[in-house]
Amino acid sequence: MNFIPSAAGVVPVLLVVLAAAAAISFFLTPPIRRAAIRLDAVDRPGIRRVNTSPVPRGGGVAVTVAFVVLAALAANAVFRFVPVPSTVQPGDLIGLLFGGVLAAAFGVIDDYFDLRARWQFLGQIVLALVAIVFGITVDFIANPFGGGILHFEGLVAVGFTVLWVAGMINAINFIDGLDGLSSGIGLIAAITLGVISLTPQVAGGQPFITVLCFALAGSLLGFLRWNFHPASIFTGTSGVMFLGYTLAVLSILGTAKVAIAMLILGVPIIDAFWIIVRRLAAGRSPFSPDRGHLHHRLLDIGLSHRQTVLLIYGICIGLGLLAMLLSGSTQVYAFISGFVLYILAHGGFEADESNFGD
Repeated sequence: MNFIPSAAGVVPVLLVVLAAAAAISFFLTPPIRRAAIRLDAVDRPGIRRVNTSPVPRGGGVAVTVAFVVLAALAANAVFRFVPVPSTVQPGDLIGLLFGGVLAAAFGVIDDYFDLRARWQFLGQIVLALVAIVFGITVDFIANPFGGGILHFEGLVAVGFTVLWVAGMINAINFIDGLDGLSSGIGLIAAITLGVISLTPQVAGGQPFITVLCFALAGSLLGFLRWNFHPASIFTGTSGVMFLGYTLAVLSILGTAKVAIAMLILGVPIIDAFWIIVRRLAAGRSPFSPDRGHLHHRLLDIGLSHRQTVLLIYGICIGLGLLAMLLSGSTQVYAFISGFVLYILAHGGFEADESNFGD
């Protein structure tokens, strides 16, 4: 894979941004944990829970603060060091940061009051509309049926953007079932999107987008120290909403790298889609809880908590490498292939369950 000539000069900036964001989230997480305990914003053990003792939630606040601070500073400083693509306007950056803060704020409310699923879904729609108001829309994607791209305009672009943002948030939400799982997947996705943004295949290279991706990666890396198994704090809805929104927007900015993001985040996206289909087919609400997620299945067949998380990390890294190696419609084909393999594997898990019982 080739990189733009200026990529080497961006590396020191990326390392500084990554380390600074990681430091902020690392040191900010413990006081947020203490505050969550005082407010009794905790996840208690239950049938669907894997934690055996109460664990405070709301760690997404630390991730949000670290990212917003570094992204704002980077936006002011890196203009002197890296070119900003003409497709990224000031309104795009405002939409990214303001929407991210709004997503985390809504998540904090849910972490405290434990809102019903319908209100969470309404919040996702509002966040998607916020992105659209600031001019962030999915204008085109790679054509999976041939060369070139598919353009979207007007209401079609708006509808696709709402579907993409809400879908991404739900994908992160559904995979957020084990210690460090959603934050680790987000870290892998952010780094992969950032590296790909340095390649000529993405509009000749977009190092500014890479800086933003590494700010997100660093924020997740510092928090992961406290969130990996055994977790002392969960991301909570604040982290889920923020991470889903931010990854959705970062994949849109510049050249609508939606196909790339679909492949990198294939595990949570496919898992969320299949779970919704299964629940609807069974006549249940798509947001009704169960133990049908991929990570639950892996636990049920005998993998440990850490083994399950690390296995899914490995799958995501493999998909990230594919995203770097493939281009255009081949990324979509790879995603579809992954979907088919997931369905086949999921059927195997269910067969195992029928043999061994509950």
